[in-house]
Amino acid sequence: MKLGAFSISLPVKDITASMAFYAKLGFAPKMPFEEGGKWAILVNSDDHVIGLFEGMFDQPMLTFNPGWDQTAGPVDPFEDVRALHAQITADGVEAGQETLSGETGPGSFIVVDPDGNPILIDQHR
Repeated sequence: MKLGAFSISLPVKDITASMAFYAKLGFAPKMPFEEGGKWAILVNSDDHVIGLFEGMFDQPMLTFNPGWDQTAGPVDPFEDVRALHAQITADGVEAGQETLSGETGPGSFIVVDPDGNPILIDQHR
């Protein structure tokens, strides 16, 4: 099973303060940050990725992005999120917050590990 690029998604109270903090740890925005924006994707020189999300969810979550490599570049071929969903649920894992319309393209779902940690499988292409 190929889940795609890995990152951690963090809920933050103040996106600007959080971006300034992570800059001191060597992280920079992957794409231009729009003033007033509520999310940012940060990357460091080791290609570690942190997503910061203000007001979007309540707890940190592991995130996998099918179709992307660790630098958010396209990977072809890749396992579509719908196929991953089918495999994971066939193994008895309950999925929630599913947005899996159509046969291809963007989609996502969340599974929760035995300790309550959410894992987002989020395909953007």
